[in-house]
Amino acid sequence: MGNEVDVEKLPKFLPSCHKEAEHLDIIFTCSGAASVGKIGHEVGVLLTKAGQEARLCCTTAVAAGSEMHLDIGKRARRVIVIDGCPMKCATKVMEKAGIKVDYSFTVTDFGIAKQSTLDINDEDVLKVALEIAEKVGIKFNV
Repeated sequence: MGNEVDVEKLPKFLPSCHKEAEHLDIIFTCSGAASVGKIGHEVGVLLTKAGQEARLCCTTAVAAGSEMHLDIGKRARRVIVIDGCPMKCATKVMEKAGIKVDYSFTVTDFGIAKQSTLDINDEDVLKVALEIAEKVGIKFNV
């Protein structure tokens, strides 16, 4: 019985957004309780995993007034917000917190209808992620 480690299965540690904010695109997403909110969050995860200098950050922590998260947003190289629907809650959280939003995207603007379900289509996630990456200049490493 060997103690071999499958390197591919080890967690990929993300850049420390608090230490490196000035060099990162910080992504804040909606995590609403509908399909487009979940798609928005999954797009943020995909952009974080695929991009060299992009990092998902906690929108809820900003809304709760976490000084560390407010600081990350204010020091970020660029702030990218991905909302699920036209209510634009995540964008409003950033604006209320005094964080400058460089790019604001809404999942429904990509032709994806809001559904009262958490079931999503991976193709929709990839479609939105690729379009946002192209618009903001994030290069995928995959």
